[in-house]
Amino acid sequence: MPDMDLSVIIVNYQVKFFLEQALLSVHRACQRLRVEVIVVDNASTDGSTELLRDSFPWVRAICNSQNVGFARANNQAIAQAKGKYVLLLNPDTVVAEDTFDRCFAFMETHPEAGGLGVKMVDGSGVFLPESRRGFPDPFVAFCKTFGLSALFPKSRVFNRYYLGYLDAGQTHPADVLSGAYMWLRREALDRSGTLDESFFMYGEDIDLSYRITQAGYLNYYFPETTIIHYKGESTKKGSLNYVRVFYQAMIIFANKHFTGRKAGVFVAMLRLAIYFRALLTLIGHFSRQGRLPLTDLLLFYGGLVWLKHVWAVYRFGDPNYYAADFLLINAPLYTGIWLFAAWLSGAYERDTQVAGLQRGVLLGTVLIAAVYGFLDPAYRTSRALILLGGAWAWGAGWVSRQLFHLIRYGRFLSAERRLTPVLLLGSTEETTRVEALLLQARIQKHIVGRIDPSGQMPSKQQLGSMDQLSDLVKLFGIGELIFCSRDLAFKDIIHYMASLQGDISYKILPEGGQSVIGSDYKNTRGELYTLEPAFDLDRPLYRRQKRLLDLVIALGGMVLLPLLIMVVKRPKGLPGNILKVLLGKKTWVGYAEGSTTGSMLPVLKPGVLSPASEYLEVGLENRTRDQLNIWYARDYRPIKDWEILRRSWDKLGGR
Repeated sequence: MPDMDLSVIIVNYQVKFFLEQALLSVHRACQRLRVEVIVVDNASTDGSTELLRDSFPWVRAICNSQNVGFARANNQAIAQAKGKYVLLLNPDTVVAEDTFDRCFAFMETHPEAGGLGVKMVDGSGVFLPESRRGFPDPFVAFCKTFGLSALFPKSRVFNRYYLGYLDAGQTHPADVLSGAYMWLRREALDRSGTLDESFFMYGEDIDLSYRITQAGYLNYYFPETTIIHYKGESTKKGSLNYVRVFYQAMIIFANKHFTGRKAGVFVAMLRLAIYFRALLTLIGHFSRQGRLPLTDLLLFYGGLVWLKHVWAVYRFGDPNYYAADFLLINAPLYTGIWLFAAWLSGAYERDTQVAGLQRGVLLGTVLIAAVYGFLDPAYRTSRALILLGGAWAWGAGWVSRQLFHLIRYGRFLSAERRLTPVLLLGSTEETTRVEALLLQARIQKHIVGRIDPSGQMPSKQQLGSMDQLSDLVKLFGIGELIFCSRDLAFKDIIHYMASLQGDISYKILPEGGQSVIGSDYKNTRGELYTLEPAFDLDRPLYRRQKRLLDLVIALGGMVLLPLLIMVVKRPKGLPGNILKVLLGKKTWVGYAEGSTTGSMLPVLKPGVLSPASEYLEVGLENRTRDQLNIWYARDYRPIKDWEILRRSWDKLGGR
């Protein structure tokens, strides 16, 4: 007889906060069964192993020195598992308190069941169709790849991949279980074999599901319990790499399980799918990231063409006053400078579009005015056109963003940024902790009120009761709910997420945790509000500016190389450092060596210098180096790099 009823196996990679929440939910679900929990960490550098050691001593941890992939890591744990049943569970999931009990009872009464999957919702409470799937034979895969399953979601013919024609609220056999929650009978696993390690990521769940049915068992979809699967936490679903890895996994599956002409057709179709989906991904990326720059380019250049004509007629009475070279040289140059300055200022980041554009146009106009003085007199057209063009770029860019926002959200951008109305659900103690966390993390939210599920909060502090939640959300236009899991069952949290209507974001404060966790869309990474330091060096705006400064200094170093070699220490290393910075293999200013904070800091290339460079002769303790690195990353601005370079330029040949 097995020592345990259930062995829960979680493979983790770089998702410490989601892992913490998953383990807290697992712990609550283990109360009535004999359960062991095994976590395999695939060489995470985000503090996951320390979390397991310090906060979850009851978890058996297997810590790999490298990322061995999903299949191999699971097999490591399966080899040690002692349960009658084995559950493969993703770290970016939340299970309900009764999930394990219900699944155990079902499997005990259905001996023909080799595997079981449950109903899954994403971080916004929306049902995930991959909760149950059909085997991807050539026609099924064709419909999925070319979008027919999405066009006809209820069709028995076109949507056999997601079994969309079956009732998501009814238990039924399902060919394929999701690797995010894969409850397996150990006896069936012994007959079918463990996960195929040919699959590094994706496809191994399809392969194992197929082999379970080949061993004479059925797989079931079981919607009588629901879990959250945030998705996208270990991979970027919209990336080209995802497309390549996913369809390569399907090719491995086809070559393994199909033979003859059927296999050839399937593999050929999958190879075509790789290019087709890659093309769609590129188009999608361009539509999301390229529409604003392209719109600005057309507006800026078109505005200069129009202004050239208007100003020539108004000021000089001659529509041909300006030379034709203006449209070939000056206008493209001005447009390029405005676009570059806008990009550098963060104009194409979602949260800073207008402010970044206005900063960029102002900076670009100043740069154009500076360049103007160096142009050959033949190419100096008019300072008035520079000023008028800058004003046009400022105004036209603002109008275009207002229109984009209106089309997407049905309203114009507010003159003042509107804070999201937030409702906190939890006790006085826990909701106060949420407010303190948001304050310390420098996250601005408009907290409308609180609701204590226990009803013990003084009525003057409480907005209403849980029974009124749906009405309160509508009445106050709530855009975000933060659940305190110490005061609410995960089962209830999942219920509210799946049942509330409207454009609402959901976050959870884990019991004893220092982060508020959530994810609004199934294909995006989750959002964290955490008490751990928020690093400005993580912001794309400053990453770009740092890289630009690296390139400018490197190019300047090439020009001044003969002079610098005579004055820097260790001059033989300078040409190599310049080349490595140009190639992106080094940065001029990185972290101080000897620090113990590397896993919590934003990733940087090795630095030629560091915040500790000017103190090398004095010698610094490691904790001082830690503080210097944290200070550098937390409050990063390009001026910091410039100051470090200015004070330690004679060490540019080192490291």
